[in-house]
This record gives sequence, structure tokens and C-alpha cells, in this order.
Amino acid sequence: MTRQFSLSLLSLILLLMLSACGDLDTDEKPPLRLKEASFSSLKGWSDDDLRTFVPAFEKSCQIVFRRADDRMMGPLEEAGTAKRWKELCSAFQAMRDGSAPILRRFFENNFTPYAVYAGSQSEGLFTGYYEASLKGSLKKTGPYQYPLHGRPDDLVMVHLGQFRDHLKGERIAGRVIDGTLRPYESREEIVAGDWPHKDEVLLYVSNPVDAFFLQIQGSGRVELREGGYKRVGYAGQNGHPYYAIGRELIKREYLTKDEVSMQSIRAWLESNPDEAQEIMNTNKSYVFFRTLKEDGPVGGSTATLTPGRSLAIDRSLISYGVPIWVDIEEPIEGAGSIRKLMVTQDTGGAIRGPVRGDVFWGYGDLAEKLAGGMKSDGRYWVLLPKKQD
Repeated sequence: MTRQFSLSLLSLILLLMLSACGDLDTDEKPPLRLKEASFSSLKGWSDDDLRTFVPAFEKSCQIVFRRADDRMMGPLEEAGTAKRWKELCSAFQAMRDGSAPILRRFFENNFTPYAVYAGSQSEGLFTGYYEASLKGSLKKTGPYQYPLHGRPDDLVMVHLGQFRDHLKGERIAGRVIDGTLRPYESREEIVAGDWPHKDEVLLYVSNPVDAFFLQIQGSGRVELREGGYKRVGYAGQNGHPYYAIGRELIKREYLTKDEVSMQSIRAWLESNPDEAQEIMNTNKSYVFFRTLKEDGPVGGSTATLTPGRSLAIDRSLISYGVPIWVDIEEPIEGAGSIRKLMVTQDTGGAIRGPVRGDVFWGYGDLAEKLAGGMKSDGRYWVLLPKKQD
């Protein structure tokens, strides 16, 4: 059965499942609290060259312009409605070519910064991600044996926030069988070909570890054996919760907590091919891809991501398209602290909680190094429209 089933059936499925919504997120999140602040309290505010922020914010504004005027800007009541953001975006576009001081005054005149707290804690974990690089082929041949699957027709992804406000940002996925939504196959079953759609393949890559990390990053460029490259991005997920395999390697005492990074995990997997697939399968989450026509990776907001300016957040707590000032300790030694204005344009299975962020670094060796080594403490302030009389 395909995705084309009736709304009444979907409503019945949801009514049966919402009573057990606690299963959607087993880690209880502390409440998000906002505390009004001032721009003078933002360390480094006057040093950020906001001209490089313009393209990122404009992409989010284009999405805002398509929203209904009375639609709320996500779960933060203080964010207001799309109508107010449209007014601000129009004013921003009128001065997009201005100097950094002019842009800075625009935000100071129109927005109020609010420090974000997780309960009583102002600091949280910040990580990084990047656009991965792989080698592949349109056909299964030679070393190119590991498929990147397109989204299957029978995968049903349900965004629960469309049905219950308190479930914004939560989702489930599965397949409808005999009128009932049932769990989709796990990573282990999909990798083993034990599912109906093993032939739904976009292309084949040369390394299973690369394919695994591509699913974590969500997007990448595949250099083709036939010439040229394809850019692929997130198209869907099997509904199983994300599990960080670094946690599993620590649990089995293969790595220590201090040793865990993207680079150390990758090195362990490639050095232990007999156990690698079993370890990767402990993360039951599996991502499906589509070929991207855009000029860069696309975030959950549908905006094309901007290196160093796009931030992934917990969308159940903070809306897409919100400017957010970050103050994060250096991602790797010698890189320096990160104090700059970013915009919320993406999310991820591991990004949970009020003070949690994932910085998009772009493409290339430096981006991979920064993303892979980033495990930094930091905090942030959301910039929300000033209250109107």
C-alpha cells in the first residue's frame, strides 16, 4: 500500500498512538526558559561582520513570505506571527547591501535578544556537521557495492505537531499494513536487504562507513565513476530513534569518552571491519536520500544551508528562521571561539533539548575537521521581534 491513504485512517492511527507519545522521546528534556537581555551583553556583537549573515537570513525570509499571516512562528510565543516577520524581512531586504554597522543597527532597533536556558542551565553541547564527500557509481560494479536508497513509496512520515500543538517537532514513521501503521524496518534489516525495496537505489558508493556517516550528516557530494558528481540530501527516515554509536563504543570499552569524535569512530570502524556493521546497526535509524538540484545542502526548513551561519536546533522548542547569537568555545584547538549571528535552519535526530546546537561547516577537508572535532560547551540567545505598543 502506498502513501495515498485516507486522512480518516491517519487520524485513527494517531488517536491510537498519541496516548503513548512518551515513547517518542525517552530522554526527558528540561523546560526551555527565556530571559530578556541586551545587545551590549552579547560578547563580540560589535565584531561580527553581518554582511556574511545576509544570504543565510534572506533564505529564511523567503520561506517566511510563503506563510499565512496569522501563522505562529513556532513554539515560542514571544516569536509572534508570520505577519510581523514578513514586515521585518521586507525591511531587512531594503538594507541588505548596507555596511555591517547598518545591519547591526537594524537588529538592535527591531529585535530583542533572549538568553535561552535549559531549566536553570545556560550552557549546553554544540557539535558540527558538514557536507560529506564520497565516491560512487550509478551502477553496482567493482568496489561500488553499497547502496544509497531513495525514499520508498510506502514510507509514511507523520509530523505529530500538525495534530497536537504540544508535539511540535515530534514525528513517527512506518508502513500501512491492513489499515494499521506499523514500524518500518530497522537499519539492520534494510542493510541486509530484508525489506521490500532493496531495488530502490539512487547510486552505489565504495565504502559502507562513508554511507553510514553520510546518513548522519544528511547530505553530501558523490564523485561518480562515470564522471561528474551528484549532490544528495535527506528525503526521509525510517522512524527508529537515532542512537549515537560513540555511546556503544564507550559501553563496550573500545573507546573512552574523551577519545570519542567523528574521526576516532571512523578510524575504529575501518580498522575493525568484522564488527563494524554490527556496531553501526545499533543505530536503528536509517536515512533515505534524494538527488538535490539546489546549489547546496538543504536543511529541514527547506532553506539551502550557509556554511558557518546555519544552525541545527531542536525544532520542538525553537522555530526555523530565527536569528540566534551563539557564544561557543573553540571547536578544535587554535580555531578560536565562535561568537556570531546564525539562523535556525535545520534539525537532527541527536539535536535534543533547549540549549543544543549543530553548526553547519560546509564542504571540504577543513569543514570535516571542524565538524568532526567539535564537542564544545556554549550558549545562545534568540533574537525575537521587539514588542509593539
